[in-house]
Amino acid sequence: MTDNQMDQNSVSGSKMRGRSRFRPLNFKLSGGIKILVIAAILVFVVYNLFFVYVHPDEYGIKVNRIGITRGVQKEVYHAGLTLVMPFGMQQIYRLPKSIQVLELTNFPQTAAGTARKDRAAHIQTSDGFFVDVDVSILYHIKDPYLVFTTIGPGTLFEDNGIIPKAEPALKETLGKLTTEEFYNSPRRVKKAEEARDQLNKDLNLKGIEVDQVLVRYFKYSPEIQKNIEEKKLQDQMVFTNQSAARAAKEEAELKKIVQEGMVIAAVEMEKGKAYVTRKIAEKDLYVRKIKAEADLLVQLAEAERVRLKNEALKGIGSERMVGLKMADAYKGLDLIILPSDGAHGVNPLDLDNTLRLFDVRKGGAK
Repeated sequence: MTDNQMDQNSVSGSKMRGRSRFRPLNFKLSGGIKILVIAAILVFVVYNLFFVYVHPDEYGIKVNRIGITRGVQKEVYHAGLTLVMPFGMQQIYRLPKSIQVLELTNFPQTAAGTARKDRAAHIQTSDGFFVDVDVSILYHIKDPYLVFTTIGPGTLFEDNGIIPKAEPALKETLGKLTTEEFYNSPRRVKKAEEARDQLNKDLNLKGIEVDQVLVRYFKYSPEIQKNIEEKKLQDQMVFTNQSAARAAKEEAELKKIVQEGMVIAAVEMEKGKAYVTRKIAEKDLYVRKIKAEADLLVQLAEAERVRLKNEALKGIGSERMVGLKMADAYKGLDLIILPSDGAHGVNPLDLDNTLRLFDVRKGGAK
């Protein structure tokens, strides 16, 4: 095969591949699928023409454009599908059911992302100064029919309802505070509650109820802020000095009480010592008295013993007992030299003389 033939074959092959690559595709739908597609389209059209979906956090208010019951209907529609006549004959307006937030602030970046924002409330205090107050107002739609008929649909409950009433109510209540009283949290909260009550007094008639009015931040002009801070520092110094004076007074009173207590304690201690000394003296006196009485009894008993012994010695046989005692005394003597002549001579063989010498009576006579 020559080179020309090969080139012709390659060119013809590439043409054939090109024609096969760009060949149009013909899709043919079956009859069942066509019916399903047409039915889906019809359902979509009917759904969008005849039904309106009310979300769970919404109220639905129906308005009739034609017919005997033309106008706003009192029935309130809740979550679900609601049937409406197409082409503007009937229309469903939706209002929020959840808690709404109105942020009055000059710093939008600090507010909640989904909240409605407006400028901060510019309030004049009772002593003539101006302050910008950031306030968060929490509220909800209590009666959607009343809101719709007195204020209007959409977000008019914000534009023509809560916003025009918010700042005047805050000026009326918070404006009763002085410059310094804005720093008093309990008084500020009390005035915020009064503002809530004032708003409810006006807005309840239109179907809106305010839940909370929260003062988040307030700012005076730089000059006023500086004066307030300087005055606060002066007040704090006064309070500090007063506290120091009270503390010194209390400390002096404490020292006085401590000294009085120490004196009373010393007096009581001396009284206690005197009482102990007196009781010891009484004890010693009692001991000496009892001891003296005991000694007296012992001495009396001893004297009685001696007396009884003497009386016993004077009884029958006492002379013989004396003689026996004397005989016992003689037992220890080996030798006794006595005069044997004269008036006092002793003759041991003369028994009568010996008895007379020792005063021993015969026959036991006394």
